[in-house]
Amino acid sequence: MRQFEDAMPPARDRRRALDHTVRPTRAEVDLAALRSNLAAARALAGKAEVLAVVKANGYGHGAVPVARELEKAGVTMLGVALVEEGLELRNAGVKAPVLVLGGSYEGGYELMVAYGLVPSVFRPEHVEKLAHAAAAQGKGEVVAHLKVDTGMGRIGVALDELDEFLDRARAYPNVRLDGLLSHFASADLTDAGAAEAPRGGGRFTREQVARFREALGRVRARGLNPRWRHLSNSAGVLDVPEVRDGLELNLVRPGIMLYGLPPAGWLADRARLRPVLSWKTGVTHLKTVPKGTPVSYGGTWVAPRESIIATLPIGYADGYSRAYSNRAPVLVRGQRARITGRVCMDMCMVDVTDVPGVQVGDEAVLLGEQGAERIGAEELAALASTIHYEVLCGVGARVPRVTRDS
Repeated sequence: MRQFEDAMPPARDRRRALDHTVRPTRAEVDLAALRSNLAAARALAGKAEVLAVVKANGYGHGAVPVARELEKAGVTMLGVALVEEGLELRNAGVKAPVLVLGGSYEGGYELMVAYGLVPSVFRPEHVEKLAHAAAAQGKGEVVAHLKVDTGMGRIGVALDELDEFLDRARAYPNVRLDGLLSHFASADLTDAGAAEAPRGGGRFTREQVARFREALGRVRARGLNPRWRHLSNSAGVLDVPEVRDGLELNLVRPGIMLYGLPPAGWLADRARLRPVLSWKTGVTHLKTVPKGTPVSYGGTWVAPRESIIATLPIGYADGYSRAYSNRAPVLVRGQRARITGRVCMDMCMVDVTDVPGVQVGDEAVLLGEQGAERIGAEELAALASTIHYEVLCGVGARVPRVTRDS
């Protein structure tokens, strides 16, 4: 046992083991692209300020480095889904206001008060628990944002229950409702997309704006005047002019567009966005196999000729989906090669027969650019029958995030 204790580095030098880049697999986060996308969001937001959404580990980019950069860039607020995500930011030294968009569960209010996190509230007991947590910690007043359901059907106070909610909230004067928010359900769809969203994207989104303004009027009729009023996600920023009028909605919540992707293809021309994440690894083994050789589990790929197979140290445990088996492209030496056989838990193989000069140690790009070629998250999403959000958020925790500023 002593030999292991002697091998431990000093506490000041210890890091999370997976932060070391021993394996060549990494996710590169371009901070300059992140700032550029924030500038695009601000330009579209007009008089509204920006709450930058960094939930889900910063959409897979690494919540801490992303939040630090956005804080330096002066965003008004950061948004997370979970109390735990807010604690991670505070523990990393992030001081910007943090809104917990998903609210809390049984034991979260004490932590939110202690760490200065702002909860979304949408049930009377949320206000009660927050008030009690604040009183127990000697806080004179705490703030929360009231979430109303204008049509998402997920969380939020229903409009026909709003008056009762406000009446019950009055019993807790140490909780100030500093914000009012809701969430667009179909802003990334057009009315022509009614088959996917039966009520229609554009029309239904306008209805949500009207319901939000109704909710705001009812809140103000009770003598409350929430400082922050916000409804728009990335699609709303890109396509809903109501967020830019500076009259009622004064905060926007961009998420996916900050990371360089539009929420839907038809919105791609609304802003010049730069992808922030590149996902890379390296060739760790090469072998030449004769015609007829099966590769990987189940032999789903059999060499149609003598072939050169490169092994990459990345697999579905890293978030590189098994659905990419025999389908996904990889960039090696500026050319496209294809995944060969099934993606394994920790590795996958690529047929590089037609890529001249491949060597062990060569960079392989799974997502991003190399030379004149590019693989986008939308392309990988199509191969896995999912959306590009899931591709980004799925990049695994054991993949180190490495920042660059280009």
